[in-house]
Amino acid sequence: MIDLHTHTTASDGSLTPAQLVAAAQKAGLKAVAVTDHDTVAGLDEALAAGRGLALEVVPGVEISLEVGLAGGAHLLGLWVRPNHPALLAGLARVQEARRRRNPLILAKLNGLGLALDMAEVNAQAGGGQVGRPHIAMALAAKGYAANQGEAFNRWLKAGGPAYVAKERLSPAQGIGLVRAAGGVPVLAHPGLLDLDRPGLEALARRLRAVGLEGLEAYYSEHDAATQRGLASLAARLGLVLSGGSDFHGEGKQRIRLGTGKGGLRVPASLLTALKQRRELIRKEAEDA
Repeated sequence: MIDLHTHTTASDGSLTPAQLVAAAQKAGLKAVAVTDHDTVAGLDEALAAGRGLALEVVPGVEISLEVGLAGGAHLLGLWVRPNHPALLAGLARVQEARRRRNPLILAKLNGLGLALDMAEVNAQAGGGQVGRPHIAMALAAKGYAANQGEAFNRWLKAGGPAYVAKERLSPAQGIGLVRAAGGVPVLAHPGLLDLDRPGLEALARRLRAVGLEGLEAYYSEHDAATQRGLASLAARLGLVLSGGSDFHGEGKQRIRLGTGKGGLRVPASLLTALKQRRELIRKEAEDA
């Protein structure tokens, strides 16, 4: 089995990249992708930790796209080159927007009577980039919420009283960054999008037109019917399948590495088609 959607302390996970790789090996996975939000900062450590192991470490990233939906859509980039200049420049712009957003969220929380400052939030991040999960952790640490999930649901989720919209890349920008860095662009957890089947197909077609290559059909929150529907959609649009748990560690305690909520099984056979797309993307870049 494999897991092509995980997070580390470089974004909002609780394991360092090296710890994540060690946990993936212990779990018996054949491959694990490190796909932190808007950053590739943990990839060098993860790749180094994977050398010599019977485990393929896939360098990845997760990027938010503006698609006209609350919360946007998430794009996974698998096998990106971590030091590609265009990718780094694009992620730097997104990270700067995130840094501008955090104080605005805190100002809203302060206006609601919840005393919280950036020093307290930064302490939750452990040196990684700071975002809403760390604000949620800080709220729980101060006793304003029982846990991170409650903090999100009460104040930080889209439409919540302390929510501030995130600056996102357009589909062409996000997919273009992934492809420029030699990566395979995959729509993450499409079953979680607030779309009916025709709406999801229309979005997938729109993304396919600007370079999308895959759908994350296997996912912790997808039931069997959703998985089958996504596999059928992928076949119609000429997309390949991917899958992952969206493991974060302590932040999502119900999601286990490799197995999600217990029933997730992402077959290693998916790697073949994904790698074929990777080689086609890289050949196109060389020929351009």
